[in-house]
Amino acid sequence: MQIGINTFVTDEGISGPKLGQALEERGFESLFLAEHSHIPASRESPYPGGGELPRMYYRVLDPFVTLGAVAAVTEKLLLGSGVTLLIQRDLIHTAKEVATLDRISNGRFVFGVGVGWNREEMADHGTDPRTRGALLDEQLAALREIWTKDLAEYHGRFIDFDPMYAWPKPVQQPHPPIFIGGGEAAAKRAVRHGVGWIPVALTDPTAIAAQLAPFNGNDLPVSVVGVAPDPAILDAYAEAGVQRVTISLPTRPEDESLRTLDDFAKLVDRYLTLR
Repeated sequence: MQIGINTFVTDEGISGPKLGQALEERGFESLFLAEHSHIPASRESPYPGGGELPRMYYRVLDPFVTLGAVAAVTEKLLLGSGVTLLIQRDLIHTAKEVATLDRISNGRFVFGVGVGWNREEMADHGTDPRTRGALLDEQLAALREIWTKDLAEYHGRFIDFDPMYAWPKPVQQPHPPIFIGGGEAAAKRAVRHGVGWIPVALTDPTAIAAQLAPFNGNDLPVSVVGVAPDPAILDAYAEAGVQRVTISLPTRPEDESLRTLDDFAKLVDRYLTLR
C-alpha cells in the first residue's frame, strides 16, 4: 500500500512546488489536490463535514496549474486530482489539460473525478444536479475517445461532438489512471467504467471491511482519501488490499506545513518498519 498526501493548496498556505519537493524528499508516494472553481455567496447545500465551510474552500488554487508547477520541481512524485469536478468543466479543454499534465510530468498523473456536493456551484456552470451522474458517465466515455483515438467522435445526450483531432495524447497508455470519488454510488459507477474508486476514509478500523465490501472482487484499485495518521487505520486499509491511502494535510503556512509533514513522515516510517 502506498501512502500519499491530499490537501488544498491556497494563496495563504505552502506553495505547490515547495510542498511537492518536501513530499518527495520525505518519501511520500503522491500528492492529490482538491478543486473548487468558486463558492457561491448564497448557498443552501450543506458542507458534508458539518458546520461552517472551511476557509480553504474559498481560496483553493487551480489544481492543474498547481500540479504543473509541482511537476517541474519533482521527478518521482505522483500527481493527482482529488477530485476534479468534471461535471463543472468543459470536456475538451479538460482532455487537453490532463494529457498535457501527464506529458510534462512524464506519465505521473492520476485523474480523480467526482460529481461534487455544492449544487449552487454546479448550477453556476449550467450543470443540472439531478443529472450530474449521467453527465459524468458520458464525460468519461468521451474523454477516453479523445485520449485514445487520432480521430475522436462522440454523440450522447449531454456530450456531442463530430470527428475531431486533439493532441497531445497522454504518455500513459491508454490514458492516466482514472478514479471516481464518493460513496457507494461512486463505487458502482467505477465498476461500470472499469476504473478505480476513491472513498473517504473512516475513523473506525473495524468498519473498513464493510466500507469496501461493495468493491470487493472487481480487481480494480482503491485509493482512500483523508486517512488519519493512525497505525491501526493504516493497517486496516492495508489488510483490505487498497492500493493507496492519502493523509490530509491542513492548509497552513510553509513552516507549519513542513513541521506537520515531518511528523507524518516519522509516523509512516515507524509504521512501515513495523510491517
